[in-house]
Amino acid sequence: MEYCAPENQYRVARPIYSHPALEREGERQTHTEKTLKQRLSDKCGSCSRNRALKTFKVVFPVFDWLPGYPIREWLSGDIISGVSIGLVCSLQGLAYGLLVSVSPVYGLYSAFFPLLTYFLLGTSRHISVGPFPVTCLMVGSMVLTLAPEDHFLLPANGTSAGNVSDVGVRSVVDTEAMEARRIVVASTMTVLVGIIQVVMGLLQVGFLVRYLSDPLVGGFTTAAACHVLVSQLKTVLSVPTNNHSGPFSIFYTLSDVVLNIRHSNMADMVAGLLTIAVVMVVKEINARFQHRIPVPIPIEVIVTVLASGLSYCVDLQSRYGANIVLSIPRGFSPPGPPDTALFPELLGASVATAVVAYAVAVSVAKVYAAKHDYAIDGNQELLAFGVSNVFCGCFSSFVASTALSRTAIQESTGGRSQVAGVLSALIVMVVILALGQLLEPLQKSVLAAIVIANLKGMFLQVTQVPKLWRQSPADCFIWLSTCGACVVLGLDVGLLVGLLFQLGTVVVRTQFPACSTLGNIPGTNLYRDLKDYKHISEIPGVKIFRCSSPVYFANVDYFKDRLRAAVGFDAVRVFKKRSKALKKIHKLIRKGRLKATETGLVLTDQSPGMENKGFQSDHDDGGQDHRVEVPVDWTAELPVKVSVPRVDIHSLVLDFSAVSFLDLVAVNRLRLVIKEFLRIGVTVYVTSCHDQVLREMEAMVFFDDVVTKDLLFVSVHDAVLHIQSQARAPAHDVISEQLSALQDNKDPGLFEKDEDLMGTSDNQHTAFHGLSN
Repeated sequence: MEYCAPENQYRVARPIYSHPALEREGERQTHTEKTLKQRLSDKCGSCSRNRALKTFKVVFPVFDWLPGYPIREWLSGDIISGVSIGLVCSLQGLAYGLLVSVSPVYGLYSAFFPLLTYFLLGTSRHISVGPFPVTCLMVGSMVLTLAPEDHFLLPANGTSAGNVSDVGVRSVVDTEAMEARRIVVASTMTVLVGIIQVVMGLLQVGFLVRYLSDPLVGGFTTAAACHVLVSQLKTVLSVPTNNHSGPFSIFYTLSDVVLNIRHSNMADMVAGLLTIAVVMVVKEINARFQHRIPVPIPIEVIVTVLASGLSYCVDLQSRYGANIVLSIPRGFSPPGPPDTALFPELLGASVATAVVAYAVAVSVAKVYAAKHDYAIDGNQELLAFGVSNVFCGCFSSFVASTALSRTAIQESTGGRSQVAGVLSALIVMVVILALGQLLEPLQKSVLAAIVIANLKGMFLQVTQVPKLWRQSPADCFIWLSTCGACVVLGLDVGLLVGLLFQLGTVVVRTQFPACSTLGNIPGTNLYRDLKDYKHISEIPGVKIFRCSSPVYFANVDYFKDRLRAAVGFDAVRVFKKRSKALKKIHKLIRKGRLKATETGLVLTDQSPGMENKGFQSDHDDGGQDHRVEVPVDWTAELPVKVSVPRVDIHSLVLDFSAVSFLDLVAVNRLRLVIKEFLRIGVTVYVTSCHDQVLREMEAMVFFDDVVTKDLLFVSVHDAVLHIQSQARAPAHDVISEQLSALQDNKDPGLFEKDEDLMGTSDNQHTAFHGLSN
């Protein structure tokens, strides 16, 4: 099949550009880096009232958007949304308190306080701030680790309520002391999480959340859903279990549930399973008919009210031993400082929780910001959530983030701003101050069932794994490894393992980059991979090599291996073999078995033991040194038994268009590689270097007397045209090599010097031999 040129063509006539040529023409600008003092002066030097007001509005965004709040257009939707979300937040707060292993009332506090601070500091108009099951579980894990039941066992004559320490064995636990200690641990960890987020925001490191890729977050949240399911399963079934934390805790808990299923409470089990079924069915109806239903059915509220009324009327606790909420104190707990002595033990888990809470919140916020066309400030979000968590922790609350389900309800019911959040906080406050006691008969299994029913979206992420495998196996492995590690090792350690695995995949991808040999599409200035195109050909005598990755210490050896495979020979080995062959030729000429002529090397009939005296220097001729060119064709059979690798190219072009940076190790190795090719007569050109890469090369002293800037060209095509414009012999170029005659029976050893093998060609090596008269 013949190659057909495309119909639409364009022609460009311009000089061949190398980087030195651009510098001579003044096309390249000089860059001067500002000092730290200059940058600080730019930031703080021009202080004015307008700038101060602008900074104030950046820190407190509410004063930027609230004065222009469109009351007629937005207020009605915010009111409906605020009431709906307030009811949902109240019930989810009660339920998520169980995840933290504290009394449900503290979940109400966690649904109230962060809404107030985020209203002042947040930049998202749509997210519903409050407890999130994943972060609640991470806090609960540390609560169970630092305040387990075993630390609060009373003597046998104690009168506190019974609980279970060893499976099947009744023991007495000081529940009041345990509850007090656990809320101290939870609130202290919340304050520490807030401090970490504030510090991250002040340091402007919000970009770090980008290291949590979508596959990693998907695997993490799915594993978290598994932990939440197992932790709440014991409450739904009302099964006595031990408290487990750390690696393999999910399996220990599941084993306790299975072994003690016979001790479950039937009333709690029926209420819990029925609640899961009803909530999931109604939520599916809300999802399928969301365009026909103006307001989603508040099924959690309905189920909670009915379950509370039924439990109160039937007296499930007395008659059937149901496990109910029992007590919801009216009003708020007094503020208190955190227990700073716990900071060292909580630091590791707090860092992971801070990052996860922020990552989830910002991810959800960005989805709705893109949908409604406004911007999110990532660093300001860190400050908003950090201040919120510090504030919440001082009022016996736990970590605040957001949940996609609540945010979806807020947006779908007409919420346009955080005014809806403030109104929902008012609803939660009403529940805390007035309606909380009405929920005291509510069974805990119903709250746990509401938590499980809201995990559906997290579990559905598993259905994306096959699609992820088809699109990117590496991302699929990140998802699976993160999920598996979090399930087995726990959420904090598992997240670290998943993050390290993800970074490892990036290192592997750059450590073994895609390297290719390019050819020219006939009639164009385009160069593409020879393996991917049919109508493409290599430039005779020219090898074009491209590396699609940064070149640094971890992959520079791989770069050299791939380059060696592309050109088909090892430049160092070629140099050594040629040097060895030339030394043997030199020796044969001395012994008279080989004669050097202008046409080449000719074998003689001279006896092996006789010296070629004509090869020795003669000082009687006035010191004249007559030299004869002796071409050595490296492609032909040599008169010595040395196998010299064949070199079929005279030029090597390195396409650095995909190289984003070089480190010092790579620069030094690359310079050495270029010199290795130059000394066997292969000229090297580096093309398409980004200006930043070029500045790095200059800063690391890449260029010297041998490797000069003349090898730099702005494109592959410029380098090819330059090569073709050079005056070269059509068949073989010549490496001008000087083999001096022995003088005074001493070998000057010219072949062992790198500079004596520098040249301009490949297959034909010329030696000069001094012949006396």
